[in-house]
Amino acid sequence: MATSSFTNKKTLGLETVEPAVTPHTDSAATTFAKKPKLTTSKARKRDIPEGLWTKCKKCASMIYDKELDENLKVCPKCQYHFSIAARERIHALVETCSFEEMDADMEAVDMLQFTGVAPYTAKLESYKKSTSLKDAVCTGIGRIGKHRVGLGVMDFGFLGGSMGSVVGEKLTRLIEAATDKGLPVIIVSTSGGARMYEGMFSLMQMAKTCAALAYHAKACLPYISVLTDPTYAGVMASYASVGDLILAEPGAMIGFAGPRVIKDTTQAELPPGFQTAGFLLEHGVIDAIVSRSEMKARLSYYLDFLMEGREQFAALG
Repeated sequence: MATSSFTNKKTLGLETVEPAVTPHTDSAATTFAKKPKLTTSKARKRDIPEGLWTKCKKCASMIYDKELDENLKVCPKCQYHFSIAARERIHALVETCSFEEMDADMEAVDMLQFTGVAPYTAKLESYKKSTSLKDAVCTGIGRIGKHRVGLGVMDFGFLGGSMGSVVGEKLTRLIEAATDKGLPVIIVSTSGGARMYEGMFSLMQMAKTCAALAYHAKACLPYISVLTDPTYAGVMASYASVGDLILAEPGAMIGFAGPRVIKDTTQAELPPGFQTAGFLLEHGVIDAIVSRSEMKARLSYYLDFLMEGREQFAALG
């Protein structure tokens, strides 16, 4: 039996090669045509322009950005509430073209000459460019339903919504202006707490804002506090927790210190859902949980009730 895998024959001076029964095993002498690869997942990703889809942090669904914007940054499948910028929220709450901004040019000053990984002034400039705001709150007078209100909305995108001197001063001026005009006040909070770059100056804002709200209450004017995710530390320990009516968005995390800090300090297991809006509603810390799509209508309804007596009194006077 021939040991070669091929048997050579010569016919009319031509050399031909006939395959033997045993297949040839020399890989170098044999080539196979490879099937073209199908489009890979990376190629498919490149075909989808960036900035068109957002992945839900709760249900992992892919949401078309235009649909997400039309739904006020709320997942249409699981109702997860994404973070929303201050001006977007104002636009969603007030009547068209009714908002008159106050103290728009007020800016923070680096009083302590704070230095760290980056100077405080450099951080301020960076966040001014990324948010188009001068600081972490936008204040003004607007109209919700038939009621003119003093409205302050915080923006977590600006240094984590931290409360510095500018935030405290703008909110205090808003409250005082609303008191003078006989208007209710609504403050939408989202914050990690007081701004460490300003030290004691930031902590002083807790007392200042609460004092302004005390005079507002003395004038028998309502204050509605709206808590969004997250609202913590000095903000929750001051003006955010003293509303005549305290509302919260679904799933909002609310508290003074974070759950991990509390657990490490107390060395105790925390209850399920600790510091969520649902947990706080069950324990009487907040009055209602209102979804973002219903917030404007609910605020208008609450204002109708809270302002009815005062309007009747004003009419008699």
